[in-house]
Amino acid sequence: MYLKKVEGPRAVTLPDGTVMSRADLPPAKTRRWVASRKAAVVRGVMYGLITQSEAEKRYSISSEEFREWVVAVTNHGEEALKTTTLQKYR
Repeated sequence: MYLKKVEGPRAVTLPDGTVMSRADLPPAKTRRWVASRKAAVVRGVMYGLITQSEAEKRYSISSEEFREWVVAVTNHGEEALKTTTLQKYR
């Protein structure tokens, strides 16, 4: 079996005890961003699975957009990433 060489860890353990691997991240070609996918990217960066610059490059998002996701999750939880409730958390 061949494992692709990657920078950084292949998996990290989250504070709740679950393990998050690179396979849990959304595909690189993601165009439809639902709250769960945004949250997975934020979690991956916050816990060291991937770097912020790697996430921005992989998903073609700006640093400002990523920062907004992090602020929303930090202040209001994953619920704030839903576009239908965006006005409620501003």
